[in-house]
Amino acid sequence: MKVRTAFSTCRLAACVVALGLPASTHAATPSAPETASASPTSAPTPTPVDQAFSRWLAQFKQDALGEGIGQATLDAALPNDLQPIARVIELDQRQPEFVDTFWNYLDRRVDEARVKLGGDKLQEHKKLFRQVQVKYGIPASILVAFWGLETHFGRSTGNFPTPAALATLAYDSRRSAFFRGELLHALTILEQGHLPAADMKGSWAGAMGQMQFMPSTFLNHAVDADGDGRKDIWHSLPDAFHSAAHYLRKAGWHPGEIWGRQVILPNGFNSELARYDLKKPVNYWAGLGIRQASGKPLPSTSSKQAMSGALLLPQGRDGPAFLVYRNFDVIMEWNRSINYALSIGHLADRLNGQPELQLGRDADNRRMTRDQFMEIQQLLAHLNFDPGEIDGMPGSKTRLAIRAYQKAVGLPVDGHASAGLLEYLHKARVNGASDL
Repeated sequence: MKVRTAFSTCRLAACVVALGLPASTHAATPSAPETASASPTSAPTPTPVDQAFSRWLAQFKQDALGEGIGQATLDAALPNDLQPIARVIELDQRQPEFVDTFWNYLDRRVDEARVKLGGDKLQEHKKLFRQVQVKYGIPASILVAFWGLETHFGRSTGNFPTPAALATLAYDSRRSAFFRGELLHALTILEQGHLPAADMKGSWAGAMGQMQFMPSTFLNHAVDADGDGRKDIWHSLPDAFHSAAHYLRKAGWHPGEIWGRQVILPNGFNSELARYDLKKPVNYWAGLGIRQASGKPLPSTSSKQAMSGALLLPQGRDGPAFLVYRNFDVIMEWNRSINYALSIGHLADRLNGQPELQLGRDADNRRMTRDQFMEIQQLLAHLNFDPGEIDGMPGSKTRLAIRAYQKAVGLPVDGHASAGLLEYLHKARVNGASDL
C-alpha cells in the first residue's frame, strides 16, 4: 500500500492522484509510495555517524516512553547506535526521469506471467479465499490482484528494517510528522507482541507484509485469523488476506458489485464529461450512447438500484475508456493512483477469465519526462492558464488548466498531458498564439 492519510489514518505515503504518476504505497493506510512495495532486497547501508540524528533519536525514544512504549521494545527496535539508512534517503528523494503512459503502466503489471501465477495462487488457496469472501464479501480475484501488485504474491515484501526506515524518514523527510506517527505505530505493534523487532521488515517507506500495510493500517485493520494470538501479516496468509479484506470492507466495498468496465464511446462524444469527480447513473451514460467493450448496451437498472459511475480516459480521448463504480473508489482508498486502481481491476478481471484489454491501443503511447511535463506547465502558465505548481507532476490543477486551454483553442477536451499536447503548445508559441 501507499503511504496515505485519508481513510483510517492512511495507507500510503506520497499519495498522488495524477494519472500515471506513482502514488503512495497502499491499503487502508496500508502502504507507501508505489515504488516502495517491492523495494530492493539487498541489505540497507547506514550512513556515517550523524550526531544530530543521534540526538533526535534519543529525544524520540524519551517521547515514545511517554506514549507507553517499553524500554525493551525501544532497545530492540531502535538501538542507541542506529543511524539513518542512506538507501532510504536516496529512494525518498528519487524522482523517475520518465512517467509511464497508462498502457506502459498496465502492461508491466498485468502480463501473462502474473495472470498465470495469480490463477495458480487462486487454486492453491481457494478454501482460504472462500472463507474470506463469506466473511467480508471481497472476491478472491480482487485480493489476489492486490497481492500480485503489492508483493508479487509474497515474493517481494521488502528487506528494510521497518523501525529504522521509518526513523530515517521521520528525521530526514518532508513528511516527518507522518512518518513519526508511523514509527510510533510500528513500535506499538512490537509492544503488542505480534512479532520480534528483528523480523519487522518491509519497504523503504514502511509498508509491511504480504499486502504492504503501513503500521497505522495494521493497527486499524489487521486480523488474527489463524487464532494464534498474533496478527502476522508477514508469514500467515490467513492473517494477511483477512486483514486486507477487513480493510476493503471497512473502506466501503459493496459485495456483488463490479469495480467498473471498459466501454466504447460514440463518435463525437463530449470528452469534457470524462472526470473522476463527475459521477452519474449508469442509465445516464447509456443514454449518451456509451456501450460495453463488447458492443452490447450497458446494463439497465431501476431508479432505486441505479449504480453511479465516472468516466475515465487514462490516456486521453484516443485511448481506452472506463466506466468505474463505487468499488473502484474503494480501490482508490488503497492507492490514490488511477492507473494502479485500473490495473487492480483489470488483473482481477483476467483472473476471472476475462480477455486482455485491446480497445484504445492506438493512442499516442510516447513516454514523457518530468522536464516535458514541466514545460507543458510553463507554457500553460505563459498563456495565463494556471497549472498550479510547476513541478513536472501533472496533478488536478494542471489537468484543469489543460482542459481550459483545449476548450479555448477548439481541441477535444480531455485534460490529458501528452507529447501531442506539448507539440501543439510549441507550434502555438511559434505561430504567435501566445496572445490567447
